[in-house]
Amino acid sequence: MTALGLIDRGAIETTFFAAAVLFVLGLDDVLLDLIAVAVRRADQHVLTVASVRHLRFAVFIPAWREEQVIGAMLRATLARYDHPAYRLYIGCYPNDPATADAVRTIDDPRVRLVVGDHDGPTTKADCLNQLWQALTAEAESRPHAVVLHDAEDMVHPLELRVTEQALRGAALVQLPVLPLIDPARRWLTGHYADEFAETHARDLVARAALGAALPLAGVGCAIRYDALERLAEATGLPFAADSLTEDYELGLRAASLGMAVRFVRRRDAGGGLIATRAYFPDTLTHAVRQKARWIGGIALAGWDRTGWGAPRATERWMRWRDRRAPLAATAVATGYLAATLAAASMLAHHWRGVSSPGMGRGLRTLLVANAMLLGWRLIARAHLTAAAYGWREGLRALPRIAVANVVLMLSAWRALRLHVAGLRGAPPPWDKTAHRFPDLP
Repeated sequence: MTALGLIDRGAIETTFFAAAVLFVLGLDDVLLDLIAVAVRRADQHVLTVASVRHLRFAVFIPAWREEQVIGAMLRATLARYDHPAYRLYIGCYPNDPATADAVRTIDDPRVRLVVGDHDGPTTKADCLNQLWQALTAEAESRPHAVVLHDAEDMVHPLELRVTEQALRGAALVQLPVLPLIDPARRWLTGHYADEFAETHARDLVARAALGAALPLAGVGCAIRYDALERLAEATGLPFAADSLTEDYELGLRAASLGMAVRFVRRRDAGGGLIATRAYFPDTLTHAVRQKARWIGGIALAGWDRTGWGAPRATERWMRWRDRRAPLAATAVATGYLAATLAAASMLAHHWRGVSSPGMGRGLRTLLVANAMLLGWRLIARAHLTAAAYGWREGLRALPRIAVANVVLMLSAWRALRLHVAGLRGAPPPWDKTAHRFPDLP
């Protein structure tokens, strides 16, 4: 076969593979869209503050080299929380004195600095376990629930109040997360906004309606103290220190033990969503590092660590969706390769003055179907982003899908390399990314 023949054949084969996989993934998304639309939207409900007995909260904030943001975050949290019974526990390491010193500048009895007994970085889960051990040692101040946050989070004033109400009927509660969009890095930070708008206004809503296990996001989530004690029964510690995505696993582990996990969307009196807001990575390098950790922990290590859950079709479907990122990255990369080969084939045939070989009817039909599914996906994503951030960002979500595809492909490749290293015995790293905190008046 000639070189041109190889290019033609490669273009057809790669096009078919990419089109077939993307068709399946597209139908998968459409079905979830329809389920989410059919569910009555709870986020239209405004939080009503009832006169009930207040729960006591311990807010865990693991920190490694967060001296640039932790002080501002703690001051803002103390000023913003509208709740009378909470305490902030910040976990630091002996070899990170700068972060510990920044915490010590906050002179407030509600702030508790916990310096671990070994150097960092370890994993975020290990730091959370250090906080848990410090909390359990304070028997006289045992809280009703533990809330998880990161050092760059901006909390909503009513977070603890809505969590307080939800925990009366659940063991674990997750509130929405809304990434902040940096106008100077709108395309990269905005793609996080697009993806979380889908995940926390569609995926988790549909997942809850189907009765499938709900994973936690690691921030803006609360776990009852007795639930953490039960999760800690096997090893003595509630968080899986050898996991890259302990938050995701925590929700699934709790559901497997029969605990109720709820996803709650409520709005304040001004119409704003009660959610955690934060800046996500604003450089390609840091975005890839963060998403590689998510893909590695959920899609790759998750096969062995969490299995496929209860033998129900809906549960297996949700686990498949959790783990489809590497397949999606492969299909997207193959699609770009197919387009490149097709363009090369057309140019080569034009230069030689001969007609290009046509594709079969079946492949043409598949490409038309994929074009329709892509149109649906773009409209759905733009709608969800616009609902959270306004119509301008909704329109920007359309071209930003290309940014998301690039980050996905690079992250999947990095996740695969780290996973292979882990199989060879390398410890899971705390893959640190740079953080920033919003400028608040």
